[in-house]
Amino acid sequence: MIYQGVLKKMMTENAEEIQYYLDMKTDFLNMNQLINKEISLSFVTYECLNCGLEKTIYRQGFCKSCFFETPNAGDWIMKPELSKAHLDVEDRDLAYEKKVQLQPHIVYLANSSNVKVGVTRKQQVPTRWIDQGAHEAIEIVEVPNRYLAGITEVALKEHVADKTNWRKMLKNDIEDVNLVEWREKLKEFIPEEAKEYFIENNSETNINFPVRKYPAKPKSLNLIKTPKYTGKLVGVKGQYLIFDDETVFNVRSNEGLVVSIEV
Repeated sequence: MIYQGVLKKMMTENAEEIQYYLDMKTDFLNMNQLINKEISLSFVTYECLNCGLEKTIYRQGFCKSCFFETPNAGDWIMKPELSKAHLDVEDRDLAYEKKVQLQPHIVYLANSSNVKVGVTRKQQVPTRWIDQGAHEAIEIVEVPNRYLAGITEVALKEHVADKTNWRKMLKNDIEDVNLVEWREKLKEFIPEEAKEYFIENNSETNINFPVRKYPAKPKSLNLIKTPKYTGKLVGVKGQYLIFDDETVFNVRSNEGLVVSIEV
């Protein structure tokens, strides 16, 4: 069977073993069912996730003009501390920014390759942790807007990492840590504006990924440089497809590429 569509990040279902789904426009693939099967990935063209035009992807699935114009690629997306909707200040589209920024946000600790701090909308828990390949995570604070989450993250990342080492995550080179102890240790560094939102009593969430074999030396597939690749799928973790020959493919970082998948 051959399926074709524009890549968007895989949808996930939190189950005993995470279920992954790839929306290929006219087809909906459960990637778990393809594990231990040989599949071929081929680059076809580009399709901007915003304007839908066949234009080279610049960042985050958008062509260059859309990246600098669409409200869902504003700087506050990657840097929540730059959010200004709570001040009634527009960046690109105030109505959109209010809708996204003025809702409950979580500052969390996740352990994927190491303990890191991050921010996500409450409705994105645990999806955000799954996308990062975290095998355990815990909420620290729940605040009413993105700005408060952002300044809390900025304060805490002075004392804990804010990045994931994707190679370590994919090699499963991880150690279990006590995130409750980490949460308590970081409590004193939460900014005054957010201290009242500290979550006193909660436990770790544990996540189990569908991986049958972890790569010892993961090598990233670039479909632009290598327009066709065939391999045996042996697992999915984070937003990565993992193949038997230790090739890995990050679906999220290739959003906006139109590909065909042959099973």
